[in-house]
Amino acid sequence: MTFLLKKFVSFWLMPLPLSLALLIAGIALLFTARRTRLGRALVIASALLLLVSSNKAVSTAMIRPLEREYPALADFNIGRPPPETLARCRYIVVLGGGHGDTPGFSALNKLSHSARARITEAARLAHALPHAKLVTCGGGAPGQPSHAELLAQTAASLGIDHSRFVLLASPRDTHEEALAVRELVGREPVILVTSAWHLPRALGLMRGAGVEAVPAPCDHMARPGEQRSWTDYTWDSDAIGRSSRAIAERLGQIWARLRGQLG
Repeated sequence: MTFLLKKFVSFWLMPLPLSLALLIAGIALLFTARRTRLGRALVIASALLLLVSSNKAVSTAMIRPLEREYPALADFNIGRPPPETLARCRYIVVLGGGHGDTPGFSALNKLSHSARARITEAARLAHALPHAKLVTCGGGAPGQPSHAELLAQTAASLGIDHSRFVLLASPRDTHEEALAVRELVGREPVILVTSAWHLPRALGLMRGAGVEAVPAPCDHMARPGEQRSWTDYTWDSDAIGRSSRAIAERLGQIWARLRGQLG
């Protein structure tokens, strides 16, 4: 029940659903005799929220602080061992990132953009660390392959041997993934692969569950050092996605902190 309540509340706090709700409420009040001023205020608030959240510069500024907390792992030099912080880890944990169940699609093409980026980074690390198990996380709809299965199938297509997979198909969110990983690995250090904007909350939940995790960010939405142009200050639908991600992560951090789940 708590899980469903969290999903319901967070959905309506996202910029697009919230702006549409304000717009509908405002238009409805405009047709009343006593609440037209409130109706106009809600319509204006809806327009301003949509204008701000769909701006590229604003959305990038919102998500960049999350992605700056942990640096990306650079390429490993051929013939030289990876850093000791990675080499000592016997598990590479890749968190779920969503998928669809389209018939006839390969496992790779069923994954969301974030999930593809995560499993690709995990496979890169798995090739550099042949001793490490690859732990994939995520459930699925009844009668359909779990997200963990699709991630493993994609990793196999990228050259990772099936014997190295450990599937955690029961967790529904990051907190449950952290608890499942703790039960699997105990005190063993793990490499945690997830989207850069998701990593601060995910790492906090892992530590709260007692898991020692080395951050491996990927799927960056605000890449540093890219040349800027006037188009970076315009509007598009991708910006709404970035704004929504940034807000969702901060709401998730607040929720986890209130429940004492962060380490």
